[in-house]
Amino acid sequence: MFRANSIVKILSTVAIVCLLALLACGPDSDPSATADAVAATPAPTRLNLDLSPAPNRDDPGIFEDRIVFGQSAAFTGPAGQLGIGMNHGIQAAFAEVNRAGGVNGRRLELVTRDDTYEPELAITNTTELIEVENVFALIGAVGTPTSRSAVPVAESAGVPYIAPFTGAAFLRDPKLRSVINLRASYNQETEEMVERLTEDLGIERIAVMYQDDSFGRAGFNGASAALHKRYLEPVSVGLYQRNTTAVKTGLLDVRKGRPQAVILVGAYQPVAAVIAWAREIGMNPVFMTVSFVGSNALAEELGTGGKGVIVTQVVPFPTDTSNPVVAAYQEALREYNPGVEPGFVSLEGYLAGRLAIAGLERCGDDVTRACFLSVLRNARPIDMNGVDLRYSQEEANQWSDAVYLTMIGEDGAYVPLDALPKDVLGSEDK
Repeated sequence: MFRANSIVKILSTVAIVCLLALLACGPDSDPSATADAVAATPAPTRLNLDLSPAPNRDDPGIFEDRIVFGQSAAFTGPAGQLGIGMNHGIQAAFAEVNRAGGVNGRRLELVTRDDTYEPELAITNTTELIEVENVFALIGAVGTPTSRSAVPVAESAGVPYIAPFTGAAFLRDPKLRSVINLRASYNQETEEMVERLTEDLGIERIAVMYQDDSFGRAGFNGASAALHKRYLEPVSVGLYQRNTTAVKTGLLDVRKGRPQAVILVGAYQPVAAVIAWAREIGMNPVFMTVSFVGSNALAEELGTGGKGVIVTQVVPFPTDTSNPVVAAYQEALREYNPGVEPGFVSLEGYLAGRLAIAGLERCGDDVTRACFLSVLRNARPIDMNGVDLRYSQEEANQWSDAVYLTMIGEDGAYVPLDALPKDVLGSEDK
């Protein structure tokens, strides 16, 4: 027989479910659209209604047989491929360790919520994942504006916020109690861009076009700092709104500076729109963009018009199986879902999953949030198939400083670069 407090908890949860259902299915809702949205989410969202034994620790999300993580990310909309890619990679890493018996006998689960890359939904989702789903930790969030909104929720609840898909500087603050970053920062990516443009090609007339929010400003600030370091400044600046491809006005502002190169800070759909419109009106500078763009999705959007576009990356080349961690990633991805093509975003998701697994393994049987965060903040390297990750709390609160250069080739596929080729230089405006 259930105890009275257990019955109250179950009834309360059912009430929450009913309320969420009513809100989602109001008089103007479209049942077919709802079905399409659910189908587009890579893993079904579930509510914690099972009657399995309660967690065996004070921290939620830790059970005798499993540990539950949560992910709020864009799975639909103009940035949807980013959340889907991160999800595929994390799920591949979790499935890999689960096939081997889990982490100290516990399998790993991932509960998802679609925030469509909107901060308000990120707050709602993060709150639900913590308070309704009772997840142990959050992993693989996508975006700066969404993370800026979600991190205070995680911080106040003491919930680990692991490997967000963003290089924003504010997340590198070592004073944050819950945030552990994996990737290099936008400042490091834009520094590499400006260094390569000035040293490899002798370019000094550099413009910046960015998404008008905290993500875009983070990239713009990084690019500006890199330029100022060389006694330069952007020759022109253009803006556009998040989750839109209305980029023409910003592009015309950029054109006024007659730039030789344009640094773009945005997701794949608007960035592709900028490049396509620029070439339509006779602009042909060197286009460079940061890793958040979603490289595979960008190449697909651009089609035959992508040749020569430069993208900085924060993970190794995802098809280079001579790299042991890439070979492990490809095998794990095939086992998880053989229909998913390898890509930069899902590789980052896989590494994020492996980082979380390493933290859990170091805690042993007695897993707690405090232990998990503590072991991920020490200086001891993590070996991922022969590739060492080293944590730097003082400098950046992140595990990797690596930045790689890639370029879209004539066939639409990416090629790795050691330096910018001279033939990437375009002609002046027509």
